[in-house]
Amino acid sequence: MSPIVITLVLLLVAVALFATEKLPVDVVGILLVIALIMTNVLTVQEGLSGFGDNVIITIGGLFVLTGGLVKTGIVDLIGRRLYRIAGNNEFFLTALIMFVAAACASVLKNTTTTAMFVPVVLGLAHRAKVSPSKLLMPLAFGAILGGSCTLIGTSTNLAVSGAMQRYGMDPYSMFELTPVGVITVAVGLAYMLLVGIRLLPNRGGEESLTEQYHIREYISEVFVAPGSHLIGKTLGEANINLEFDLNVIGIIRGREERVAPSPQQRVELGDLLIVQGKIADILNIKSAAGLEIKADFKLNDRDLETGDVELFEVMVMRDSSLIGQTLKTADFRQNFNLTVLAINRHGETFLEKISTVRLRFGDVLLVQGNRALIEPFVTGGEMLLLEDVSASSMRAAKRRWAIAAFGLFLALSLSKLVTGYDVPLAVAVLLGVLLLLATQTVRHSELYSLIDFRLLVLIACMMSFGVAMEKTGADQYLANLIVVYFEQYGAIAVLAGFFALTVALTQPMSNQAAALVILPVAVKTAVALGLNPRTFAVAVTYAASFSFITPLEPACVLVYTPGRYRFMDFVKIGTILTVIVFIVAIILVPIFWRL
Repeated sequence: MSPIVITLVLLLVAVALFATEKLPVDVVGILLVIALIMTNVLTVQEGLSGFGDNVIITIGGLFVLTGGLVKTGIVDLIGRRLYRIAGNNEFFLTALIMFVAAACASVLKNTTTTAMFVPVVLGLAHRAKVSPSKLLMPLAFGAILGGSCTLIGTSTNLAVSGAMQRYGMDPYSMFELTPVGVITVAVGLAYMLLVGIRLLPNRGGEESLTEQYHIREYISEVFVAPGSHLIGKTLGEANINLEFDLNVIGIIRGREERVAPSPQQRVELGDLLIVQGKIADILNIKSAAGLEIKADFKLNDRDLETGDVELFEVMVMRDSSLIGQTLKTADFRQNFNLTVLAINRHGETFLEKISTVRLRFGDVLLVQGNRALIEPFVTGGEMLLLEDVSASSMRAAKRRWAIAAFGLFLALSLSKLVTGYDVPLAVAVLLGVLLLLATQTVRHSELYSLIDFRLLVLIACMMSFGVAMEKTGADQYLANLIVVYFEQYGAIAVLAGFFALTVALTQPMSNQAAALVILPVAVKTAVALGLNPRTFAVAVTYAASFSFITPLEPACVLVYTPGRYRFMDFVKIGTILTVIVFIVAIILVPIFWRL
């Protein structure tokens, strides 16, 4: 059996395995490389060459950079402003969600953006009394469209950009894909607002669904500090409930206490607000509104500067000596040297200062300090140590560093345009990652958890397969077949054929795999026809990004269950959108990249 036949047979087997999803995509990629080596199509060095490509380092570093943006709550902060702008208007909510998702996905990748905004959109749907199914599909589609706008918008763009260098082409610049991408976003947004919104199903939104996404809430106290923009506003004007997802259940002003204050109650300097909300929302209140968490005591500056300070939860156990005592009477500061930021008592609301609340079995304390100090009490059965929330909480104080690290990466990646000196993309992204680590915006212990290694393995394996296609001449063989049968219909028809083929393959298999399978054939075909191979590479890149027809695209998978969609919902709405972006791309790509 000739090397060409072996390579094409293995390609068909790999496509079938990708489609059936019987094995993880990275495992399929590894098996493909092993088969190529064992059949002597590739040497060991050639088979593993994809793992040494600099695009692997670049993509891995970008996972960390975007993780910094996520962990500091920048995307979440954007989402909180959406309801204030759109209110209960479904049309404006849809438009804002798609626009913001597209903008964020252009730098955060579409899957990351969708994952971050799913809980935000569910909250918006609940407040606006709109079915989640009306908003979640536009979220996913907006993120997918936005990912086509920049080099780093999707991993597919980066993978194709790295593979292009093998064929003598320069990699994509940061914003080379932006002009056509922005136009496509605009057209896709118009379709969803004028047509798609009418086709969206009306499902979900019942109380049981919101309970499914319920997160344990805490009671805490926040102090209105000087400079807070809430001073002088009524609670209704301050809009704390909608803007910060915190419910003000009481106000203490000197010796005066107001329970369940009315919306007309004005906030004054020095007020102590008793609030109920989620951990992340309570911890973010300082940077967002100029409010200070009023703990039972404050750690001194020396303690706060050490690297041992963590956030964690402890539960008061049945036989604990703390039961029946308050934080004050138990002398919690002296015994534990820890700060209690909030108390959670499931199903019960209390209005006293947390330092005077009598503790009960099952109370959960949100604690800041050195975890080692409380371990003896955990060992003794006094308390149960729950999850460490320091790693998952929003690090609002680090937002400027997350933005600075991403800005450093962008500036260095564009340095050739400004200074004429070309900084390799892999070096630029690594410098950004080092800045995140140096400022502890991302901790070293969580660094590798931010990287999707399955995707990196898949891309590396498919790049090695590209070497096999080129070495055996399989890409040239397929290209010659296409030239023979389709050349008579013209260059645009051939380009459209590759676009349609790539879209078809992205439905059963991953976007990156589809693009890297089609790319070598498209490039060889363009060369054989005397056309610009970069035009074909761009068409394949866009086509691999536009996966709307089935809910198998990762961004669509994330909204499939929360939106209670059916498979045919995506087929009905996504097929029309695919046809529209297909027409736009086939018209515009040859204009921006001459054939």
